[in-house]
Amino acid sequence: MQNHCINRSYLTSACLALLLSGCASEPVPPPLTVSPILSGEKMLSESKDIANLGDRWKKGKQLIDQGNILIRDGKSKIDEGNRMIDEGEKIQRESEESYKNIKQ
Repeated sequence: MQNHCINRSYLTSACLALLLSGCASEPVPPPLTVSPILSGEKMLSESKDIANLGDRWKKGKQLIDQGNILIRDGKSKIDEGNRMIDEGEKIQRESEESYKNIKQ
């Protein structure tokens, strides 16, 4: 009976030691997820889509640049038009003054 108690106490101690060592160990990291390999056709399709986006962006940039040029040209034409109007009004005033002087 005594032999049975000794074995039991050794077995209990061993189980306790295993339990404590299991709790004290580092947790097992989750398995790494592997991303699926893309097919060649899918890669080509995606690269064409990206190239199309780039071409579309370039077209937008060109339109912006052309619009800015037109605005700049338009502003210079407006400035030239305003200058011509001012000069024409000045000539009209001078002509009217000259007419009034002649009439007197």
